[in-house]
Amino acid sequence: MVTKNEARSRYELAIDGRIAFSQYERRGSEIVFLHTEVPPELEGRGLGSILARAALDDARAGRLTVVPRCRFIRAYIERHPEYLDIVEPGYRELIAPA
Repeated sequence: MVTKNEARSRYELAIDGRIAFSQYERRGSEIVFLHTEVPPELEGRGLGSILARAALDDARAGRLTVVPRCRFIRAYIERHPEYLDIVEPGYRELIAPA
């Protein structure tokens, strides 16, 4: 289960005593995703995608504009265009060029 650790500005997923996370920064009504990290021993289990989906769903619920500076989050949105509507317009063009 993904939890939001506001004190550390990240979404976290604890598995087998290890933590995968997606780091963010809040800027008013924007949430800037900076970095997503999955420990090597947990890679290949889809944990990054679980984190991305939970973080983006939370951003949508909070009516936040997403700035996907993290390349993993950006790639996830590219594969899941249903999140494009919450992406900051300048980044939207980078993800889905016309």
